[in-house]
Amino acid sequence: MRILHTSDWHLGRSFHRVPLLDAQAAYLDHLVATVDAHEVDVVLVAGDVYDRAVPPLGAVQLFDDALHRLAEAGAATVMISGNHDSARRLGVGAGLIGRAGIHLRTDPAHCATPVLLPDAHGDVAFYGLPYLEPALVKDVFKAERAGHEAVLGAAMDRVRADLAERPASTRSVVLAHAFVAGGEPSDSERDITVGGVAAVPAGVFDGVDYAALGHLHGCQAVTDRVRYSGSPLAYSFSEAGHRKTMWLIDLDADGAVTGERIDCPVPRSLARLRGRLDDLLEDPALDRHEEAWVEATLTDSVRPPDPMARLTERFPHTLGLVFEPDQAPEDPHTSYAGRLRGRDDQNIAEDFVAHVRGGYGTDEQERAVLRRAFDHVRVEDGVREVNR
Repeated sequence: MRILHTSDWHLGRSFHRVPLLDAQAAYLDHLVATVDAHEVDVVLVAGDVYDRAVPPLGAVQLFDDALHRLAEAGAATVMISGNHDSARRLGVGAGLIGRAGIHLRTDPAHCATPVLLPDAHGDVAFYGLPYLEPALVKDVFKAERAGHEAVLGAAMDRVRADLAERPASTRSVVLAHAFVAGGEPSDSERDITVGGVAAVPAGVFDGVDYAALGHLHGCQAVTDRVRYSGSPLAYSFSEAGHRKTMWLIDLDADGAVTGERIDCPVPRSLARLRGRLDDLLEDPALDRHEEAWVEATLTDSVRPPDPMARLTERFPHTLGLVFEPDQAPEDPHTSYAGRLRGRDDQNIAEDFVAHVRGGYGTDEQERAVLRRAFDHVRVEDGVREVNR
């Protein structure tokens, strides 16, 4: 069976306020063309179809058009909701849409009910595990703890139990939206940390032939059988080095997996430039970036006049400007953005406590209080999205 693994479309998202709907439409054109050209049997979308719970009308129209075109292409489609999606909204009409070969899996309680699709060698069972917010689904799975590993492990136990009741020849594919240990994140994924932990071990997916993952935006293989497709477009400058692709997966009669990366169209390249303003404006080696979306980090010791206006004369698509003057690392005038880069909410809060105490940091009990507070806020946000 030939499978096209995609995820993280984020329909409706912009890039530094530049609308991406046309680029997303071009990607979906490419997706349908790939289905035809490579004779794909099944398309997988591993969550984050939309960028937010209440997507803009243009994104909804684009999604609706994509569903019709995928159905007409003759390939079955299986998709799950991600942490950016409203599971209830995305799942509306799932029963009716399923009759057209578009299978939406957004209800955690039904994660062990597979979509069965046959080929010449028997059935392939596709299990859809939508994004599982631990505090919201802990009771559904009777998990001992409200953590990512606990709830995802409980869901996979149900999958393995169902699979054990099926003929031995049944091959299996799981779609999941999670942060798996060993995966490389970027700046554009929403934090899903709970209890100080975001990642789950790849071994949680033991027992299935292929795990099609979503959430991380870089295409990567955690193992031969556990892979991220990544997002089809770059959504932050941290993805400047990404090669945006989809996985074309062949699943043979014995469940062996082979994969090939299919490139996605690039609307405009990304460039992260760093140096003194005059050097950036004069360096001939930067000619190749003149039509790219640019994030420039200026290292001038004194802020130069009109930096954005001067940059856009050479790089008209400059979208980001950062000031990091060359100076000692401990210099108190280092930019606020520079001090926060690479730090999560927990780290920032702990640093703030140490700052106001004159250097005396948090103890383990205080760190636990902060973790609980951030988890509570995250859960409340999730409840509000579900109830919208």
